[in-house]
Order: sequence, then C-alpha cells, then structure tokens
Amino acid sequence: MSYNYTIRYRTFDSLIADVAVDFEMYDLESMLLPQQLIKVAKKVNFDLGLRIYQTKEVVLEVEHGKVKLPDNFYVLNFALLCGDYEEKVLLPQGTHVEERLLTPEYKWQPATVDTCTIQTATPRCNVCNASTDPCNCTIPTPCVQLDCKGNEYSLVQILSYATRRYKFLRQLRILANPMSVDCDCPNLYWDSPYTAWIQDGYLYTNFPHGHVYINYQGMLEDDNGNLLVPDHELLNDYYEYSLKQRVLENLIMNDETVSAVKVQLIEDRFRKARNAAKTFVNTPNYGELKKLFESNRKAMYYKYYDMFKSYAGPWGAHRGV
Repeated sequence: MSYNYTIRYRTFDSLIADVAVDFEMYDLESMLLPQQLIKVAKKVNFDLGLRIYQTKEVVLEVEHGKVKLPDNFYVLNFALLCGDYEEKVLLPQGTHVEERLLTPEYKWQPATVDTCTIQTATPRCNVCNASTDPCNCTIPTPCVQLDCKGNEYSLVQILSYATRRYKFLRQLRILANPMSVDCDCPNLYWDSPYTAWIQDGYLYTNFPHGHVYINYQGMLEDDNGNLLVPDHELLNDYYEYSLKQRVLENLIMNDETVSAVKVQLIEDRFRKARNAAKTFVNTPNYGELKKLFESNRKAMYYKYYDMFKSYAGPWGAHRGV
C-alpha cells in the first residue's frame, strides 16, 4: 500500500477552536472539555487508517543486539542493514552564522525517494535510485534491491555538517509482527542471514552491533508530543462532527436539555462526513491502479498465453513447473 497523500496537519487545540466557534454557547459555559474529546480525535485517526499517518525514517545504532525505536514509531514499512560509510564534511564558506542549542536536537523529516540534493539544517535520510539518480550517486559496492524489478538503491544521509554515503547495504529479514510491521513490508519475504524482530518498543537483532535504517509510519504527534490531525477540506468535517456528536452525548448523559432536532442534525451530517472522508482516503491513486493493472495483465499472460514459463513471484521468489 502506498502512503503518499500530501496532507497538512494541525494540532488538536486548533480542532477544538473550530468546534468552539460553532458551539459558542457551550464553549462559554465550559462544556467543551479537551480531556473528554481527545480520545475521539484519536479514534478518528485510527479509523481513517495509515494513509493519513506521516512517513518518517531514521538510522538506528544497534548495541548489544537491540536498539530502542523512535517514540513516534507506529508501523514499519521496510528496513535495511547499514555498514561502513564515507563521509564528506561540508566546510562553511563566506558568511556563516549558526544558532546552536546546548543539547543538540535531531529531527527527522519525512522521506522522499526522488532526490537526494536537498540540504536541511536537521539530519535527513534519503533513499535514491543508483541508476537514475540526478545527483549521480556512486557506491563502490553493490547496492540493495527493494523489489523484484531489479532496481538497486543506495542510502545517503545528509546532516547539517556532512553527507554520509553508506557503502554497505544488506537486506534485513524482519520476523512477522502484525501489530508493528506492515503486511506489504518486503522484509517479511527476504531470505537473509541477518534477522530482526520488534518487541516492546525495541528492535532486536541477531548481530551485536551495527546500523539499521528504518522507514516507518509515525504517530500523528509533533515534536512536543501534541496530537495532530489532518487539515484537509474533505476530512475536517468528519473530525468536527465527531467532536460535536460526543459533546451532545455528554450533555445528555449529564441530564442537560438538548433538542432532538440538534441531535438528529448532527447525526445525519456526521454520517455524510464520515462516508466522504472514508471515500477520499480509500480511493487508490494512480500508482496503485497502475500496479494493479500490471499484476492482472501478467497473471492473464501466464494463465492463457505462456502458462508453462516460470515467473518471478513476490519480492523475487521464482516459481515454475
């Protein structure tokens, strides 16, 4: 599954403020309590699925066979074993002014797979195609294959002071964990002597030391741990009417007088907003439709035209008669 929707995000406080504008009287009477509504926003995030989550990446340093996963880790997309790297230090030229904190903070930005030339002031990992890469990445040792099409990829990590090109990349087999690993994760199908598994917020490996690159879906939280929700025209109504529905429910449970017309109006619009949001999120994009078309065409070719020819199965596994 592809998680490539371009969605802006806003904080939960901003969502509460929009609801308070519509429920002005209830807001003046302090009936909009964030501690009662934050669980509703979390439920809506879970209901919309992984497509609205943020794709993140990081290089972890394994010590004594384990390493702690990021605090915002949710589901693993894929992982690679990294070895030695060559580092190119960027020397400042001309006027160079920096503001540094006493305790350096490292913030990993969402990954992009089409370029590796963007310089950022924070650490950034990037996976770039070694054959069609615009920055002409050259790795002295073989790169790693992530799919069954033979495309080879190299890993480039761009820091604020240097650029690291990893010279050693190997496939890493991840033992199945339905709660922490995506069902389409290629690591589940790779046959590699290097294995790892996820348990209790840690990544355990069968090798004592090393570096592991992970690409994952992160929780909807900002750098301070505040809850984030999508800010999109087709999703905002679903969040707002979910909170309004819970506000009216709490008033009824507290024996407050609530008009039946209000309840019916909120219920109807909540149902329509949810259907519209689910339809938007679950609509396949062009890449997924193209992949489905190619899979069906290949299946029909081997079924009706050349049924005795061996073909490449998922992630490079060969089957035939």
